[in-house]
Amino acid sequence: MAPLLLVLLLLASSAASADEDAFIGVNIGTALSDMPSPTQVVALLKSQQIRHIRLYDADLAMLTALANTGISITVSIPNEQLLGIGQSNATAANWVAKNVVAHVPAVNITAIAVGSEVLTALPNAAPVLVNALKFVHSALVAANLDRQIKVSTPHSSSIILDSFPPSQAFFNRTWDPVVVPMLKFLQSTGSYLMLNVYPYYDYMQSNGIIPLDYALFRPLPPNKEAVDANTLLHYTNVFDAVVDAAYFAMAYLNVTNVPVVVLESGWPRKGDSNEPDATVDNSDTYNSNLILHVLNNTGTPKHPGIAVSTYIYELYDEDLRPGALSEKFWGLFDSNGVPVYTLHLTGSGMVLANDTTNQTYCIAKTGADSKMLQAALDWACGPGKVDCSALLQGQPCYDPDSVEAHATYAFNAYYHIMGMSSGTCYFNGVAAITTTDPSHGSCIFPGSGGKNGTFTNGTSLAPASNSTSTQSGAPHCVYCCSKALLQVIGILLSSDIEDAELLYNSYYDSVLYPMVLPESPLEDAGPETDEPTA
Repeated sequence: MAPLLLVLLLLASSAASADEDAFIGVNIGTALSDMPSPTQVVALLKSQQIRHIRLYDADLAMLTALANTGISITVSIPNEQLLGIGQSNATAANWVAKNVVAHVPAVNITAIAVGSEVLTALPNAAPVLVNALKFVHSALVAANLDRQIKVSTPHSSSIILDSFPPSQAFFNRTWDPVVVPMLKFLQSTGSYLMLNVYPYYDYMQSNGIIPLDYALFRPLPPNKEAVDANTLLHYTNVFDAVVDAAYFAMAYLNVTNVPVVVLESGWPRKGDSNEPDATVDNSDTYNSNLILHVLNNTGTPKHPGIAVSTYIYELYDEDLRPGALSEKFWGLFDSNGVPVYTLHLTGSGMVLANDTTNQTYCIAKTGADSKMLQAALDWACGPGKVDCSALLQGQPCYDPDSVEAHATYAFNAYYHIMGMSSGTCYFNGVAAITTTDPSHGSCIFPGSGGKNGTFTNGTSLAPASNSTSTQSGAPHCVYCCSKALLQVIGILLSSDIEDAELLYNSYYDSVLYPMVLPESPLEDAGPETDEPTA
């Protein structure tokens, strides 16, 4: 059994590449009059399956409570400590020894945020910022932790000027003496640009130019989307436009291989009288849509498919924060751990409060290429094992008789068959997740509050796959593995290729398939053949 165990471990290891997809994290501030204890914080994180967090310091009690949880942690060097660290290699080394080296590997520290919005919040410390980055990184190198832990510094998106159209964006040239060497540092160390993106403030400061729906990720008709005249890229939300502005600004400085991680983003749920759009509904809408957008791994128009991992601001309301009323109401929870509204935090079904993932749907993207939609529809109704009988003429979902409408029904059915897990609403980029129920008339979509919507393997609009069938509803292994791999498994089992194929398909159906994006089989949905394709 040892060889088989080894093969399955190797296969599971290869499937774990899904971990490289975008993730959602949460910021944890501590300006609360009734701050929960570290053990209470960790208990909340575990109950909500929050696997990525950002701390605004490196608090000993919090790090101790996080030990052996596996939670990925970004620790921070507060601005008030930046001058000392940026002026002394020894001070930086001492900070790393005390706050990082002393805790790993039990504490899963994956990044260090050096300062916070230094260029705009603490400009007098800007001259030592790059030195601070280098000193901290050198200390990690000395401890052999530089590959495990990345070093960067969070920036306000306001340092990017002329951010729309994104293709014309550039960093404020006043800060070139800092930004240029900083980007070179990020590039040479394999780190990423930490960016704080707040469409709420962009919307508030636009004096009505930016529509609220555009800031909240609400669907827009194609004629309402913002178009970059230089690239002809369409932007359906402020978030993507700001992230792409950062990419274009870096490219302007000849830096093209530094990814962006959004370290803060959110929407307040309460504000002063001059902040009428700081509401519970808008906060819920923004954060829910942001999470769905990030976990869908669609990337941005400039870099489609490239993950933009994002940390929600923030876990708790911070009633002690100074400034406008809205500063106190960004949290997902109150100090007692009670959620302020329902909100999806993972792609695996865990939610805040008593919400269910039946309130999300997978739809065809408006304006998507009709041939790609048809191919995806054919796959969903064929190898994807979706019951598409409701789309036949005379059935409740036949009208409107369009590829987009029919694809939306099939995509959503597949999405719900697969448990609404992350990655099952992609279909080569022609599908997207929405919180708007696409049901209409007597056509009730799976996941809707209505009673209809079936998941049985019944009549299909597409011909059945010619590949060897399995008893599972998942596509056959022919879509994801080669005969050579099956031969290796067969040899290890001292068995023939057919037995190996059956064994692997059983494992694939139960373990690997839920991790496979539906576009994988779509790329080769025809009969298996040794002949070259045209």
